[in-house]
Amino acid sequence: MAKFARKGKGGTPAISTASLPDIVFMLLFFFMTVTTMKETDLKVTIHKAHATEVKKIENKALVKYINIGVPIKTYQSKFGKEPIIQLNDAFASVGDIGPWVDAVRGDMDAENRSKMTTALKIDKNARMGIVTDVKQELRRAKALKITYIADKTTKEDFN
Repeated sequence: MAKFARKGKGGTPAISTASLPDIVFMLLFFFMTVTTMKETDLKVTIHKAHATEVKKIENKALVKYINIGVPIKTYQSKFGKEPIIQLNDAFASVGDIGPWVDAVRGDMDAENRSKMTTALKIDKNARMGIVTDVKQELRRAKALKITYIADKTTKEDFN
């Protein structure tokens, strides 16, 4: 009758780790799809103007930004306190806008080049002289689709 003898305590069985790589890759793909990368570091201070008729930009991949504002404190010793142009991550002059537009268009697909929109993020205290110069240079570069970035104002804000 000693055929079925116990060999000590059974304990808990080992946990199967066979599905662990699947779970890790699933989390990796999830975070890759929902995470957005910041394109540029803002080196100028921008207090956006307010507007009542605001539309949301539909295809942000076709929008390229030009920032105009006062440099942040770390750059004020070098560039001063007057509004300056920022293209991507670098400060620029008005003459740099044409080559920048050409470079941006060169990076885009051929079918999307004509759909490119230039968005101007301008500090509300910036003078119109620099804005007019930027618009003239965009006109010379044949970048004719321009939009202005503003915050939405409600009717209560006017009271």
